[in-house]
Amino acid sequence: MIRFEDVSFAYPDQGSSIRDLSFELERGEFAAVIGANGAGKSTTVRLADGLLRPSSGRVLIDGEDTRNSQVSARARKVGFLFQNPDRQICKNTVREEILFGLRTVRSEEGESALQARAERILAEFSFTGDEEPFALSRGQRQRVALASIFAAEPEVLILDEPTTGLDYRECCHIMDQIRRMNEERQVTVMMVCHDMEVVLDYASKALVMAGGRLLAAGPVREVFRNRELMEKASVLPPQVISLGLRLGDGYETADTPEAMAEAVLAHRKKEGASDE
Repeated sequence: MIRFEDVSFAYPDQGSSIRDLSFELERGEFAAVIGANGAGKSTTVRLADGLLRPSSGRVLIDGEDTRNSQVSARARKVGFLFQNPDRQICKNTVREEILFGLRTVRSEEGESALQARAERILAEFSFTGDEEPFALSRGQRQRVALASIFAAEPEVLILDEPTTGLDYRECCHIMDQIRRMNEERQVTVMMVCHDMEVVLDYASKALVMAGGRLLAAGPVREVFRNRELMEKASVLPPQVISLGLRLGDGYETADTPEAMAEAVLAHRKKEGASDE
């Protein structure tokens, strides 16, 4: 669904930002782009959406080169959730915000169908529709932006730090909605995220970047257990994996709190201790 072929990109007067980037994401994958600040993560997802054009190489979305596709055509296929929802909300009510996107990319369906679709999305996201977006909390505004994307039913969802500034409850709410899109509709998700706990809980694949290059791509849990790779990328793995690697002796396979608890019990039984 997303394919980078030897992609390089340079901002004016800043030198190369992305160099020789090649990878593929299949339809329905949930991938996280991870790395330290300045690794090129945000530039990569902007290239994937066509907001930026490669200096060399090709970016293809569902087989179509982003350099040749129209913005309107990409908007029907790709949804982009910015780090700051205030940069993409532009209407006075939540209902108007959702309808604005629908009228832009689904106008052929007719106004009555769009109104009905908007009402379904409002119900799914627990909005009445009359709320003023900028009177809502940061997390609620992020949900408004996500709802407008959700309504358009894109095939690809690109997220640039979707959980920044959210508390734990808001983070779970947003990410659960995104996972539902991924699992129920087979939407391909490409997410930049600084929170490795969120990456572990939601993503299935990790793209590890440093210095504008791709260091590795693979299953999230395998990537996090690669100490050399994590050090090279200046990434700290999730705490439960870090603890398991430090303990060794069978604990290194634990990648959830529940798995770690089971490993502790197994060792206690092995040592002859009671479950109590």
